[in-house]
Amino acid sequence: MNPRVSPGLWVAVLLAALAGPARGAERPGGRAEPQMLPVYVGTYTDGDSRGIYRLELDLGSGALTAVGEPAPAADPSFLALHPEGRFLYAANELGEGPEDQSGTVSAFAIDPASGALTLLNRQPSGGASPCHLAVDPTGRYALVANYHSGSVAVLPIGKDGRLAPASARVQHEGHSVHERQKTPHAHWIDLDPTDRFALVADLGLDQILSYRLDDAGRLTRHEAGTARLRPGAGPRHVAFHPDGRRAYVIDEIDSTVSVFAYDADTGRFESRQVVSTLPEGYSGRNATAEIAVHPSGRFVYGSNRGHDSIAVFAVDEETGDLRPEGHVPSGGRTPRNFAIEPGGRFLLAANQGSDTVAVFRISERDGSLEPVGEPVHVPRPVCVLFAARPAH
Repeated sequence: MNPRVSPGLWVAVLLAALAGPARGAERPGGRAEPQMLPVYVGTYTDGDSRGIYRLELDLGSGALTAVGEPAPAADPSFLALHPEGRFLYAANELGEGPEDQSGTVSAFAIDPASGALTLLNRQPSGGASPCHLAVDPTGRYALVANYHSGSVAVLPIGKDGRLAPASARVQHEGHSVHERQKTPHAHWIDLDPTDRFALVADLGLDQILSYRLDDAGRLTRHEAGTARLRPGAGPRHVAFHPDGRRAYVIDEIDSTVSVFAYDADTGRFESRQVVSTLPEGYSGRNATAEIAVHPSGRFVYGSNRGHDSIAVFAVDEETGDLRPEGHVPSGGRTPRNFAIEPGGRFLLAANQGSDTVAVFRISERDGSLEPVGEPVHVPRPVCVLFAARPAH
């Protein structure tokens, strides 16, 4: 997710309708607290995968089970939920070279009883290999990052959940020092915690770029909000602390997390710290993937592909700086993405190389991860999305 966070603590808005009337437990006041949380998994479909898979997470035991049939889609690698919970969007990661324009974004309606997905429509993403997308809190726009073409676009969303043609497209220019950085590679896009700035992590430029998103769905560059990282870092994804004042960037190429102080009024980043995601002495190949902040704000997690682990960090309450707390095997190979259940009790890791999604229980005391049960088979998993999102 990277799910978005807002200033203040996360509050999980669980979609009770998706859980079904018989899947809740009574609590004081006669209200049913959902126990089965729907989970969607985006995949690559160049192997055995058939699209977007549905799972259910038992919030009591942590058991994860497959549900129903997958929704057919071509390489639905990254997923995003509409704030109303009625629609889901998938980046169809199609296209190869910088000039390719074959990437698309698909819109799905979510059945309120079963959670099954029905395709509504599909629109061009404005580039090649769209690898990340987000929906703004108003539900009016989907923002998408196109990796191979190094571009970003905004797709308006209708009241019926359908996508309209792009209202804005911006092409990045430039390069950095690594062999993978000869051209721009937009890898992540989302709004900042105040919803004033649209931020983009560009792996090819070693920069976080900032834009203003206006009411007409247009993007205007906010130069003062540019964060410049070390040459060869390769920023991939960004996660904000719940207080909205610290940002954590996971750097794919040099396997680090870059810590920034963030000024929400001006949109400026101030570099504070760089910490490795790998254990001391590790010399094997590695590329990081996902980063997430625990809803409590006390812990940060990052995934290592190669070392095949989840790195655990404690957050300094005063400064926001990170202290390494160890590494936990991801429960498979190539943990491309993971997500923390909105209540902060469980972490689900998508192990692309072993076709599995693994469940971990998160310790409230120290943030450590304990495996729960056996990983569930999902072909070529790329993204884990809970059918719930924090209140904004």
